Amino acid sequence: MITAGKPRSGTGLLRARLYAWARVLHLYLSMLALMAVLFFALTGLTLNHPEWFGEGRVRKLTGTLSGAPYLQGEAVDWLRLSEDLRALGLRGRVSEYGQSGAQAWLSFRAPGYGADAQVDLKTGAYTLSLTEAGLVAALNDLHKGRDTPGAWKWAIDLSALFLALVSLTGLLLSLFLRKTRRPALLTLLLGLLLFGGLALWASL
Repeated sequence: MITAGKPRSGTGLLRARLYAWARVLHLYLSMLALMAVLFFALTGLTLNHPEWFGEGRVRKLTGTLSGAPYLQGEAVDWLRLSEDLRALGLRGRVSEYGQSGAQAWLSFRAPGYGADAQVDLKTGAYTLSLTEAGLVAALNDLHKGRDTPGAWKWAIDLSALFLALVSLTGLLLSLFLRKTRRPALLTLLLGLLLFGGLALWASL
């Protein structure tokens, strides 16, 4: 004779639903975060060992811009000046600029790339110092969010959120299962002690 199973209590039903949601979230967030995990793991390694990849290549260039003069009275036409410099092949965002008499300087920055320009505002004569550090340096800058557009900074924030949720849902799953609860907590405690101890030692 088949008898009906005992209905779950409110607490048991809530635990079952939490477990189901944690499992689904953990699975799909892990898939979404997979490339982020690989990217930040590998670039974390290359960031820690920049000596493996050598220094960037630095080039010096000189010439004359055709759009001079860039002075409008005593004001500098920064937009036209920066666009004329970009026409030379410079890229990235303008990180800083300034003027001293008839001389102006602008710095362009992008991941793994830097360009520093000095321009005579009256004649258009310029001197460029270009630094191209290569693909690994560009990936390292992306890891740090340095010299990147706002959209990439959002990607870093979302990646951090995904990774935090993956970690928390994985911990939640291990706590729901009685067989893994104690080993999971002990491993978590050991990890906290090891990481905390290393962080404290490194900060001394």
